[in-house]
Formats: sequence, C-alpha cells, structure tokens
Amino acid sequence: MTPDFLVTHSGGFHADELLSSVILTRLFPQARIVRSRAPEWITPGADRIIYDVGGAYDAEVRIFDHHQRGAPLRPDGQPYSSFGLIWTHYGRDYLAALELPTAHVESVYASFDSSFVLPIDLVDNGALSPATAGPLAGLTLSALLETLKPVFDETDPEAETRGFHAALAIARTFVEARIAGSAAKLRAEALVQKAIVDAGQGHILELPMGMPFRSAVVKAGADQLLFVIHPRDKDWCLTTIRSNDEGFEVRADLPAAWAGLTNGDLEAVCGIKGASFCHNGRFIAAARTREAALAMAELAVNEAIAKE
Repeated sequence: MTPDFLVTHSGGFHADELLSSVILTRLFPQARIVRSRAPEWITPGADRIIYDVGGAYDAEVRIFDHHQRGAPLRPDGQPYSSFGLIWTHYGRDYLAALELPTAHVESVYASFDSSFVLPIDLVDNGALSPATAGPLAGLTLSALLETLKPVFDETDPEAETRGFHAALAIARTFVEARIAGSAAKLRAEALVQKAIVDAGQGHILELPMGMPFRSAVVKAGADQLLFVIHPRDKDWCLTTIRSNDEGFEVRADLPAAWAGLTNGDLEAVCGIKGASFCHNGRFIAAARTREAALAMAELAVNEAIAKE
C-alpha cells in the first residue's frame, strides 16, 4: 500500500534520517514527511512508513528504527542506522526509479551500500569516529548536514523544519550525484573495454571522450597501458593512469622537462607542434590536435620505458 506519511523523529536531525528521506520521497512523492515523537504518529499503521524512531524494526509493518535493544545488525555484525535499513528494503526500487538499466542495479546497489551507506550507519551508531578523517572530520557529509540545524538560541518554532528540508535538498543532491557517477562508470566500461582491445599490446589508450577508465583497465588486466588520450571541447587531453584507487601514484609520469610549460615553451622542449600545456604535477597535458597528443604520449612512453 502506498503511504500517505513518512514519519521520522522531531528535534535535531542527523544524516541517517535525512538520507532515508531522500530514498523514500523519491519513491513516494505524494507522501508528507511528519517529524514527531507523538505515540499516535510513531505507532505503525497502513498509511505510513516510520523510520529512525518508534523503538522497533519490522519491515512487514514498515517501521525501521535502530535505537532499541536487539537492534538489527548487518550480516557481518556491523550496526545499521535507519539509512541502512531503508536502503536494504527500498534501495533497489530507488535505483529503478532513477531509471538505471536493470543489468546495473545490483552492482550500483552494492557499491553504494559499501561506500556511502555503511559509513553513515557506522558514524550514526558511534562505531566509526569522524575523527578518523583527521583535519577533514568537519567536512564529512554527516557533519556538514548537521551544520544546517538551527543554533541553540533560535526561537522560531519553524526553524527545525526549515533546516531539515534545507538539509534534505542538499542530501538529495549528493545521493543522486553519487549514484549517477556510479552508473556512468558502468556505461563507460564497455567503451573502455573496446578501446583496450583496439590498443592491443600498445602503451597508449585512446578514448572517444573523457570518461572514467581506471576500473575497466584494471579489470581487463591491461598492465601495459601507461597513458590515455582523448578529445575535449577544443583540444586533446593526455593523462596518466593511477596505480591505485587511493593516492596519487601513477604508472608513469609525464616527462619532467615538460612540467609547468605551455604553448611555445612546451613545443620547444618536446619538439611537437601543437603541444599546449603540461601540469606542474605531470599527470595531465594538452595538445591542439590528436596527432600532437599522440606524439606527446609516445614520447612519454619512450621515456618511461627507458627508465625501467
């Protein structure tokens, strides 16, 4: 039965019920969010979904709290927040509502759960401290959403509601952008795989446009690839390939002599007409034509191989 109400607690808001609300309001746009702790609202009924309040977890009657004794745990023993519970029961429907291809739903569901939902669950339950992010602790999504709470001496009774809905809009933007990015990686994978086949045993991967490529390169076992070129709006881009998902180490750097140079200065050093830019960090360069980008990539490959 389609709910008329989405019920969560009143008072200070947190990331877990905000993000749960992102999922539920997409699936049930006609339902009204009710923020209350009143018994008449937090008691299960056919017209509502209750989450992060109510002291029970029972998917059959659509109540999803995690604060009670015997609160639900993930199969690996880690705690759920309301977001994890809502994602478990409604995440696949949410992805379908975003019109992801059916073949991609399970992959995106699992990756979003492990990389986005689980950290929210752990932080909300005190099982993971934002302090592990070091100086960035205050810039985690959980912390940023809570900055939209009204200040302690705010007297307007509607301030909490305004803050909740402002934070909800921001939370929605992050969730949808993250999922769109995951879906884009899957769409790109087929294009990258074809380009890898075309590259053969060469060291340069040519793509038809800028797109995520590293995961497909790793999956294909294409360890011989060192650089990627692709067209941009008005020029061509030459990039390195990172060695790992984390950090900035790359399989091979662009030549040190190119670092920070542009246009005529770069042309003079590399000897390639149309070379236009190289970042001082030597992880990206640009050229005016495909031929120039390819020539730069070949020079970079030769230098990298010579250093082995």
